[in-house]
Amino acid sequence: MPHQVANKRLSRTDGHRKALLRNLATSFFKHEKIETTSTKAKEITKVVERLITQARRGDLHSRRLVASYLTEEAVAKKLFDQIAPALKDKPGGYTRITKSRVRPGDAAELSILELVK
Repeated sequence: MPHQVANKRLSRTDGHRKALLRNLATSFFKHEKIETTSTKAKEITKVVERLITQARRGDLHSRRLVASYLTEEAVAKKLFDQIAPALKDKPGGYTRITKSRVRPGDAAELSILELVK
């Protein structure tokens, strides 16, 4: 029985899971809202909250760390110029997960992950 496991495997290899989380985070910051399965939404929330906290610091080191994680330069710029300043006074809890529907094809429970402003 796995004890104290930090994140779920999502039925993927390490590299595939890392790429999935990077792409989901990039899409989330680009659109400020995504619809995905509930399990993926819970996992991506951890990543997104850390990236926003880094972006709130705003120094060069933080910019490089965030830019190395996200897959698009424009999205990193948007995170530092628009999203982080809007959340500057908020101590945490930057995202909200709302259950939306059940996907007809495989009956997966979908959720909407959005920014709280």
